[in-house]
Amino acid sequence: MGHDRRVARADRTVVLVVYDGCQLLDLAGPADVLRAATLLGAAPAYRTIVASPDGAAVRAENGIALTADASLRHIARARQPIDTLLVVGGLGVDAFGADDRVRADLRRLSARARRTTSVCSGALALASAGLLDGYRATTHWATCARLAARHPEVEVEADQIYVHDRDRWTSAGVTAATDLALALVEDDHGAELAHTVAGWLVVFVRRPGGQAQFSAQLLAEPARSPGIVTVQRWLPDHLAEDLSVNSLATRAGMSQRHFARAFRGETGTTPAAFVEALRIEAARRLLETSDHTIAAIAAAVGLRHGETLHRAFQRRLGTTPDRYRQHFRREAG
Repeated sequence: MGHDRRVARADRTVVLVVYDGCQLLDLAGPADVLRAATLLGAAPAYRTIVASPDGAAVRAENGIALTADASLRHIARARQPIDTLLVVGGLGVDAFGADDRVRADLRRLSARARRTTSVCSGALALASAGLLDGYRATTHWATCARLAARHPEVEVEADQIYVHDRDRWTSAGVTAATDLALALVEDDHGAELAHTVAGWLVVFVRRPGGQAQFSAQLLAEPARSPGIVTVQRWLPDHLAEDLSVNSLATRAGMSQRHFARAFRGETGTTPAAFVEALRIEAARRLLETSDHTIAAIAAAVGLRHGETLHRAFQRRLGTTPDRYRQHFRREAG
């Protein structure tokens, strides 16, 4: 995964920081996206350098050994231009970020880089070095609470695929590394090349940063009662139908009162809130991928009127359906 020694000096140098216990996909995703962008004509091209704390090989958390191109210390003290600093995540991030020398090296590199980025729990290392103070940031969903508790100066946005705040880019966990890298390519070279790279790598969907890390079904706690499980599985394909609590209780084979109490107790949310979350999620997909009118989308997801959809978007997402479509619409081709 090292850099190509034949590239020109004018290329964009991207330093990929690894350590013992890093997550391999956090490294492989961005490295492959940047390499594909170069092969597909990115100008200037990308030059990737894999750096470990002391330049020695490290072992990823899955047991695979990774060879480093250089030491973090050497690169930090060199004078060569750096376009992007990217710190990967992994189970070893706490030990990595606790090293005073590592924190100092990250600060030196960030000061020379055009942008500073992290994948997954790599945000913890950046935050430990003080590099996310005063910035909005995200990380793996399981790490968001820890990031917020340890570093109150960081504005943690837990429900995001990636967050771009000025010269800082942070992403959610593991496969979100690919989304982040594609966003960096788009920022550098435009949407067309990013789309081509996504197709080259057979990425089925290139997710915008503002999308949620989870679907509504994953956000809810898993139900235990067979009737409630049946309802949860049935709902996504029947959003335009009558989804009143009474109707859902009948489908679950339970009384309305028992169903409502059990649903909330088992999933952590009410049936009405769960249904609305599914409908909003479906509306978001249609806004991103179709030319349907707001009224037609509202009807398709069971919200009946465009104004109802508008109010639900304002309440849950803090924006309107029109503004959401303008920001997240995926262009065809």
